[in-house]
Amino acid sequence: MTRPAWAPQEVDIDRPSAARVYDYYLGGSHNFAVDREMAQRAVADWPDLPRIMRSNRAFLRRAVRWCVGQGLDQFLDVGSGIPTVGNVHDVARADAPDARVVYVDVDPVAVAHSVALLEGVPGTGVVHADLCDVDEVLDDPVTREVLDLDRPVALLVVALLHFVGDDRRPAEALARYRERLAPGSVLVLSHASADDAGSHADGHVALYRRTATPMSMRPHAEVLRFFDGFELVDPGLVPLVDWRPDSPTEGAPVPGYAGVGRRD
Repeated sequence: MTRPAWAPQEVDIDRPSAARVYDYYLGGSHNFAVDREMAQRAVADWPDLPRIMRSNRAFLRRAVRWCVGQGLDQFLDVGSGIPTVGNVHDVARADAPDARVVYVDVDPVAVAHSVALLEGVPGTGVVHADLCDVDEVLDDPVTREVLDLDRPVALLVVALLHFVGDDRRPAEALARYRERLAPGSVLVLSHASADDAGSHADGHVALYRRTATPMSMRPHAEVLRFFDGFELVDPGLVPLVDWRPDSPTEGAPVPGYAGVGRRD
């Protein structure tokens, strides 16, 4: 296909990207035909997928607004994907104009798009690194330039950990972030789960094996362990739509869990 002007030259536009598929689900425009084809195949098998993705993004927006309400104005968004629809800096700056955000992703496709999109946006930065390489993330010159790690930071790990297998020891990585971040920092986390997903989950997992980011879902008890050492704020680790909804009619429950924990 013809490469659009906004697409960085280094990205492969012929292979689906999980970051661009997610952008498509959210109604964004930074995706290609190959991404839309994969998304449409997934939706044919699991019609609720777009609603699940939008519920996840809505949780992110609510959690960011909650963080700002707690006085947090620094955000480290790890596994950020492409910061287009409902991105963190736009949501945070609606109430905290000086909020600063570093977007981190291991996917070179997401990083390349992010660098292009955030060019000229002050108080933001992009780091190409893996969640589990904690020191690499926190000691990157971009992170150090944008964020003051002596002050509290909101660590966003939203819709990421189901792409990180147990062999990568993600719980140990989160414990290392907890050790290094300042008191008052928070962990914002959501995770896909096969709990209450019926027969759709297996097919969805198989489909994601086509991408560079295969998926493994976890039950509630395993997701809860990621908050070890953090104090969960009300209402705890709950279904996505139940975490501090904007209204009682936020939406029907969808598979997956969300929570926010505070580091003392």
